[in-house]
Amino acid sequence: MEPGTHFVFGTHEKHGFAAAFTPSVSPHLAQWFLVREQFEPIPDEPGLFRLSAPERDGARRTRQAVHDLRRQGYTVYADVALDPAASASPPRLVRPNGLLERRSRLARAAASRTTQRGTPPTSPPSARPIPPKPTYAPTVHLAVSGAGRSR
Repeated sequence: MEPGTHFVFGTHEKHGFAAAFTPSVSPHLAQWFLVREQFEPIPDEPGLFRLSAPERDGARRTRQAVHDLRRQGYTVYADVALDPAASASPPRLVRPNGLLERRSRLARAAASRTTQRGTPPTSPPSARPIPPKPTYAPTVHLAVSGAGRSR
């Protein structure tokens, strides 16, 4: 352990995931940080803290505590299994959200020929016949008001 270390994290055979602070940090401040990181003081051993409910993903929560204290500027020593800088976290499962498939469809559509700018079809569509042109001119009657423009 290097000099100037503020916190030490490891596994204890009786208490599971444990943390302790060194004399380089005040006991009141160290307890405040460790309690916020879900560690509780062990009554029989002063200065030693254990992780509350270690069965609920204890290793990940301990690594998170080490990371949080380092981010606050403290020097933390941790076992290799609990050190986020030394141990690789397990790979996260990637849930498909459809974005990759959508991008793939858009790329295929962009690369293919479009019918909008292509040559017009040679045969007329048979789904809708064109109505014949009327032989007469339609008459439109407009109502004329005698007062002119109204305001």
